[in-house]
Amino acid sequence: MPTLERISPDNVAAFRMIRLQALKEDPTSFGSTYAKESELTEAEWLKRAARWSGEKSIGYLAVNQEMPDQQMQDQGMPCGIVASYLDEEDPRRAQVVSMWVSPAHRRSGLGTLLIDAIQIWAIDRGVSDLQLMVTNINHGAIQFYKRLGFAWNGVTSPYPNDASLFEYQMIKSLRTVGDDLAH
Repeated sequence: MPTLERISPDNVAAFRMIRLQALKEDPTSFGSTYAKESELTEAEWLKRAARWSGEKSIGYLAVNQEMPDQQMQDQGMPCGIVASYLDEEDPRRAQVVSMWVSPAHRRSGLGTLLIDAIQIWAIDRGVSDLQLMVTNINHGAIQFYKRLGFAWNGVTSPYPNDASLFEYQMIKSLRTVGDDLAH
């Protein structure tokens, strides 16, 4: 199983590589584009990595570790990414962004590992709800998020890169029974 590393300026090259790979391979899964982000400077990537490693945000890279059935060239290479940030209007909510797992690692538990890491980070900050946006044609991602307890909350918005698509907002409550009794 790949291991998770926090995104930071120290691993900015791996961060840039996996983010651009994700944008190239699954362009309708993100609000940005490969063309736009491939033009970012090294300084802009460093700034983003630093922003995703602060108190109000987090980013994780999934990195391949040596396994008997893996080719050695894959060892140490990123194979997944996810980030989250506290909602500026309501810090009890966190947005999940940039979630992606390489096709070779899908259905391996890696996506769940990435979301679990975000949930732990969010709970540590008193977050009660995780939110994310997913395009209407990304059926695999929609089913994945449903299996993890996310549900469509009725909010939709136009997809910024293609007027024929739209995005669903999905939400997952992180509240526990004890939280409900305390409020």
